[in-house]
Amino acid sequence: MNYSFHPQAQAEFEQAIEYYEGCQDGLGYDFAIEIHDTIQNIVNFRCTWPELQSGIRRCLARRFPYGVLYFM
Repeated sequence: MNYSFHPQAQAEFEQAIEYYEGCQDGLGYDFAIEIHDTIQNIVNFRCTWPELQSGIRRCLARRFPYGVLYFM
């Protein structure tokens, strides 16, 4: 399964990395890794998370208060 970020989601992701890095050195990196791990979970188990709307699902990150919305 291939994935890509919606342009607005990409911008939000980059802003969140900057925000967390501003809070503590290395935290932005940790956030980026966490989101990429969340995406890998989606790729591996795409039907696991509940649908929010028809065809749209959300997988929550573990450490940070973010969810990744996706559709199949």
